[in-house]
Amino acid sequence: MRVVEASVAVIVPVRNEARLLPSLIGQMQQLECDELIIVDGGSSDATAEILAESGLRRIASKPGRARQMNAGAEVCDSDILLFIHADTMIDSSHISQLREAMRDAGAVGGRFDVRLSGNSPVFRMIAFLINLRSRLSKISTGDQCLFVRRSVFEQMGGFADQPLMEDIEFSKRLKRRGRVLCLHDKVTTSSRRWQQHGVVHTILLMWKLRLLYWLGVAPEKLARIYRDAR
Repeated sequence: MRVVEASVAVIVPVRNEARLLPSLIGQMQQLECDELIIVDGGSSDATAEILAESGLRRIASKPGRARQMNAGAEVCDSDILLFIHADTMIDSSHISQLREAMRDAGAVGGRFDVRLSGNSPVFRMIAFLINLRSRLSKISTGDQCLFVRRSVFEQMGGFADQPLMEDIEFSKRLKRRGRVLCLHDKVTTSSRRWQQHGVVHTILLMWKLRLLYWLGVAPEKLARIYRDAR
């Protein structure tokens, strides 16, 4: 009997990413997926114009990564939703690995391992710790390219409408639904925030935000702390 492969939709939220778009567009045009939706959250730079010229499918939504990803999911028909940040690089081999892994009927979703761009050993150590923590906790970040069965995503009501930690909140709920896969294939995400704001500063800020979130501080307040610290 022929096994029908699951269809995969790739959803990319963007906002004021005109500088990154040439590489993102080139990457997306090569992907072997069933649907590709780029969701613009009200960019004020040339993002909309560049996307219009690219021929890629673009929709508009209110700003906010959670809102944008939910808006993209609403217009998809595919079996599996894969969410990718604009500064993260994947290729068709990741789509193939995802399809293969999700043949496991008990798996509800998962994520990839992450690699940070740049040659510094510090970035390799940061990525190793991110992947290890995620593998132990089954909690994932958006940089790791979260994926989920569309049926499960709809049952969960999508991402919570919050300005920060939407990926952490979603992961916590997802692992209560079934098996979460931690794929060893690595996606590459930009180290720009570490380079711009300093490795130590960024690590301490991330730890602070995660601790405050665990203690119950509202995501809106965390978002203000994050903006003020950058």
